[in-house]
Amino acid sequence: MGQNNKIAFHPISTLTGECEVPGDKSISHRAVIFGSISKGITEINNFLPGLDCISTISCFQKLGVEIKQKTSSTVIVKGVGLHGLLEPYDVLDVGNSGTTIRLLTGLLSGTKFYSVLTGDSSIRKRPMKRVKEPLQQMGANLMGRDQGNLAPITIIGAPLQPMHYHSPVASAQVKSSILLAGLWVDGQTVVTEPTKSRDHTERMYTSFGGSLHVDGNTVTILGGSPKLEGQKVNVPGDISSAAFLMVAASIIPNSEICIRNVGMNPTRSGIVDALLAMNADIEIINERKYGEELVADFIVRSSNLIGTEISGDIIPRLIDEIPVLLIAATQAKGKTVIRDAKELRVKETDRIQVMHDELLKLGVITIPREDGMEIDGEQEFTSGTIYTHHDHRIGMCFAIAGCVAKGPIFIEDYDAVKVSFPNFTEVMNSLGAICE
Repeated sequence: MGQNNKIAFHPISTLTGECEVPGDKSISHRAVIFGSISKGITEINNFLPGLDCISTISCFQKLGVEIKQKTSSTVIVKGVGLHGLLEPYDVLDVGNSGTTIRLLTGLLSGTKFYSVLTGDSSIRKRPMKRVKEPLQQMGANLMGRDQGNLAPITIIGAPLQPMHYHSPVASAQVKSSILLAGLWVDGQTVVTEPTKSRDHTERMYTSFGGSLHVDGNTVTILGGSPKLEGQKVNVPGDISSAAFLMVAASIIPNSEICIRNVGMNPTRSGIVDALLAMNADIEIINERKYGEELVADFIVRSSNLIGTEISGDIIPRLIDEIPVLLIAATQAKGKTVIRDAKELRVKETDRIQVMHDELLKLGVITIPREDGMEIDGEQEFTSGTIYTHHDHRIGMCFAIAGCVAKGPIFIEDYDAVKVSFPNFTEVMNSLGAICE
């Protein structure tokens, strides 16, 4: 990698070969959380050793849980049970992880001790109101900047009450935060969403021996100190990471790649549906299960993509993949319209604005909207330099763009990709990418 944490991806004529992607970020987080509050040993295989998931490990170590990384991707958790968590001697630093801060805010609300959660400059700008308000309705004692809407968040553990929460947004982080708080409640905690968000928490809780009921967009959990038992968890490959490779193979001519062991959870597989709607050539083979999670291999070949509209119920199933879908849209025939994706504005960055600004540097015109974007296809990327804004997905988007550009695309602050795909450069090189 060059100086100043900068790398260039060069145009190429084909992408071929087989690969795997790192373990799913959402599932890696949750395996550590449920392993920690279970009794006994949990062994996590294909754990994502990205910075976000390491932050979750660090927080639970400060909460008195013994966690060891046997290898970079094998983690052993010696669970202490829900009531075995200890008051941390220091502030819990979640780094850049929105999942960690929101889920731990829920989990720690029902303890009998004091804790403080904070993170990097990006985390301290991200909205906490969406979890603060329902948790306070349950009786949580939370304080923070901007009347508790911004981190650092102070939690003084308190007895929590049953609640049926009708969430205004479909958010796995909001739902999971409330369900984790619900573990402390003597009675039922119910969350209803406008559309179903990703359900890794529900599946993971069930695999550890917990009991909950799912009815459409409503989840009910019975609290009162569930007896969870340590498990052996095999983490599927992260479909959000696979999305970058799927788009790359779709838009780079003469390409054919096979991505093995990818998670195919139906609440996460919207990227596949969206690319198929754009005329992508994706073959799904070898479908099976890792515990409660669906897994498959993908064969992706280059194709002539067409523009489409992406909106409505599919959005929560592909919210993290929309930036790379915009890269696909630049190479498609016709217009692509993204709607109902206002959530993109409160991710690691305002991803609507950042994608618009950085694409413009490379000669690609987009029309940003409050809840999405319009983009005409068949646009060419000029050579140029973009900035990731410390957002891993922005960095990988423009790496893919560099493969089909007129000349090299230079990516500043490229180390951001390590958050979710630490070996992205190596995998891309193995398939034929040229970067330096």
